[in-house]
Amino acid sequence: MAPILQLQALKAFYGQSEIVHGIDLAVEEGGMTVLLGANGAGKTTTLRAICGMVRSEGEIQFAGKRLDRRATEDIAALGVAHVPEGRGTFVGLTVEENLRLGGYTRPRHAPANIERMYGYFPILAERRRQQGGALSGGEQQMLAIARALMMQPRLLVLDEPSFGLAPRIVDDIFKIVARIQREERVSVLLVEQNANLALELADHAYLLETGYVVASGSAKALADDPQIRRAYLGY
Repeated sequence: MAPILQLQALKAFYGQSEIVHGIDLAVEEGGMTVLLGANGAGKTTTLRAICGMVRSEGEIQFAGKRLDRRATEDIAALGVAHVPEGRGTFVGLTVEENLRLGGYTRPRHAPANIERMYGYFPILAERRRQQGGALSGGEQQMLAIARALMMQPRLLVLDEPSFGLAPRIVDDIFKIVARIQREERVSVLLVEQNANLALELADHAYLLETGYVVASGSAKALADDPQIRRAYLGY
């Protein structure tokens, strides 16, 4: 099966500075791929290049279509939902208003999709009338993911969903993400510092260092590599 997302010789820039240096990467249809690496490795920049948030060169194909960066195509309309680091909750809106905003591309399906999200995230159903700013960090992360899923994407792009959260909350969120991926066949591209957990869940993994892919393969193969275990997994 052809990958839903494929990067070929992707370069990404902040201003004139090249941050990502010609990487190749693929996300299988219905699969989960994780990007690993230390801070500054280029992981977030890669996600931003995919979503058209920074200048890029090289080829990006989504669902068999080559994206034209000069045309600044609407990634959301194509079926890519991006949950950036920091969650981006609309703090002055209620939980339900946040979800309705996420479903703006599919207004006719919004009521059913909201109920579906409440099924995945029961705590959001309990908090539906609370403002986003009154939620805990874990609840805000759940809301950010649910809001992205309201558009029924084909690819969910997650940037550091565990950042700043307690381990128990992180486990809960990743279990829900794995369930959604499995039940709805949503492909997932994940950037995550918790390498142990990410490699347990993912099918494929790429290791970035200073903007280069230095290792790639099945998640299990990377998790079993003694050099990677010592450098990134802590054992």
